[in-house]
Amino acid sequence: MSTERNVTNSLRADEHAGFDPARLDRIGVWLDQQVTSNRLAGASVLVGRHGLQPYFHASGIAGLASDGAAGRTTERPFDRDTLVRLYSMTKPVTTVAAMMLFEQGYFQLDDPIARYLPAFTDMRVWTGEGTAQSANELHRNTNPAESAITVRQLMTHTSGLTYGFMNATPVDQYYRDQGLIFPGAAQTLASLVDQLGQAPLLCQPGTQWNYSVATDVLGRLVEVWSGQSLAAYFQQAIFEPLGMNSTGFHVRESDAYRFADMYGPAEGGDLGAVSATVKKDLAANSDVLKPPVALDTVAVSSFLQEPVLYSGGGGLVGSVDDFANFCQCLLNEGEFQGTRLLGRKSVEFMRCNQLPDNRDMASMGQAVWSESNYAGVGFGLGFAVVLDPVKAGLLTSAGEHHWGGAASTFFWIDPEEDMYVILLTQLYPSSSYPLRTELHTAVNQALAD
Repeated sequence: MSTERNVTNSLRADEHAGFDPARLDRIGVWLDQQVTSNRLAGASVLVGRHGLQPYFHASGIAGLASDGAAGRTTERPFDRDTLVRLYSMTKPVTTVAAMMLFEQGYFQLDDPIARYLPAFTDMRVWTGEGTAQSANELHRNTNPAESAITVRQLMTHTSGLTYGFMNATPVDQYYRDQGLIFPGAAQTLASLVDQLGQAPLLCQPGTQWNYSVATDVLGRLVEVWSGQSLAAYFQQAIFEPLGMNSTGFHVRESDAYRFADMYGPAEGGDLGAVSATVKKDLAANSDVLKPPVALDTVAVSSFLQEPVLYSGGGGLVGSVDDFANFCQCLLNEGEFQGTRLLGRKSVEFMRCNQLPDNRDMASMGQAVWSESNYAGVGFGLGFAVVLDPVKAGLLTSAGEHHWGGAASTFFWIDPEEDMYVILLTQLYPSSSYPLRTELHTAVNQALAD
């Protein structure tokens, strides 16, 4: 099942916003193929350019609905109103919130986070030796941190923190053993962040790029600086000004019918796989796969309840139109429909590569994350930044910035083309198929001006 709605602004003469209309249709062909081949159960793509939204297409289902009275199951279409787990697409929102407070003078980017979170005062760093058979053994194989973690390092994932699901080191194992898992935790953000301060760092701060819980720590700092819960600050400072009325840390009961089920591939899939050698070579595979399997449905999902912990690293749910408003605000350099969230220079600064010596992520630790190649890709404040499209293997512009979520959601903003693109779907993990690279080609091949 597919739906399509072109959205234009009647005040603009060019309703296609500089795209070839026939080539735009190739995006829908590509998206429909993801569904008919059973890569995805359902998905949508929204393209915005020059203040217009020249293309939207949705395909497939958001999930199944049971009609108990009639004794039958019906399909819920994946459409414009569908709500999804944004997961790590929460991270840029958290970083924008922090930068709003930075502009108000609450902190400096190179402040040590221990100034605001004392639990991070005396950090220790894993030596690379030993195992995680016990916390004591792991701590014996540590050295004192040579420098303090800074706010900037949280924003750029160079703090030395990690994720438990990486399954690569004893430090990752320690996170799992100690319950240092943020979305869905049964304790408050303040409590879990304090507990995290007792964990060894994976590396010396500032020396490596490692995807991590750093943005959850940043979310806690937003609470400290603002004096509000992360949910309250998001609502007051970002969601209300941007009209993001369907975005939050849980799905309201009245909106449950809009919430997509989450699926996984019938075979394989490991979010923590960061080596290119373990990726499936499926870019040219047109075979029909086994149907994806439901992993988290509306009937049982924890996202239907208000969480105890507000995860700035991966806790939000939202809709395509809500996230489009967020993207348009960043594309407008901080302004949306007469309301300014950030100053122009702040957004320009966020788009700059913040990694030392203008290095890319591949040279700082992880050559591949999810299904993305990070050669030629740096990191700004809150999102990746394309430095060299050829080296990155992406049909895009230098300066494009992007990020995605664990359920294969993705967005990018291309200032050179005055364009944003949003892919919403619910397939975990995001490393299953090269959707992001393929979508770049499908969209950018349609540009005509």
